[in-house]
Amino acid sequence: MMSDYYWFEGIPFPAIGYQRENLEDVRSKFVVKEEDLLILTYPKSGTHWLIEIVCLIQTKGDPKWIQTVPIWDRSPWLETDSGYPALINKEGPRLITSHLPIHLFPKSLFSSKAKAIYLIRNPRDILVSGYFFYGNTNLVKNPGSLRTYFEWFLKGNGLSVSSPSETRQEEWDPQTGNSLRERPSTSCLETCSRPSCSSAPYVQGP
Repeated sequence: MMSDYYWFEGIPFPAIGYQRENLEDVRSKFVVKEEDLLILTYPKSGTHWLIEIVCLIQTKGDPKWIQTVPIWDRSPWLETDSGYPALINKEGPRLITSHLPIHLFPKSLFSSKAKAIYLIRNPRDILVSGYFFYGNTNLVKNPGSLRTYFEWFLKGNGLSVSSPSETRQEEWDPQTGNSLRERPSTSCLETCSRPSCSSAPYVQGP
């Protein structure tokens, strides 16, 4: 294992901005409200792109909100040291973002009618995007080469989720039987940036 990560229950998180206490509280204590809207994604799947779209929909196309309020304030990342307390103290409907795999996500989601958008992207696109992104930050250990990053990528190293080859399986938690796809208020959105893909994104859900 690499020491440049913060490990929680076998999942590597960036060494900065995450604490065990918060991650444990997110899963067991955080209450998802009926009026919340959640954006659930694998890292480098188009999270920021989706947040901007959702924010513009909520403001009926008025760009003032996204132009004046940072993205991490509009839709805090639930699992981070800054996002978790911000969401706990936020009143009214909340826009919540998370990269957590299903077995670390708040259990309250599956007893709530809150709407969720589950964004999926082709792993090959995630690989290339992640390599260039993480190679230029201090969030995780620099892989140096694409080959090295590819090996880490297959194992899930450097990302706060499991291996991308297990992303589909992570939609279902065998310990609890909870399933994202079978949850009535979850919409699945699949995007692809390669020419061979359909020009229209795949959407499943209400």
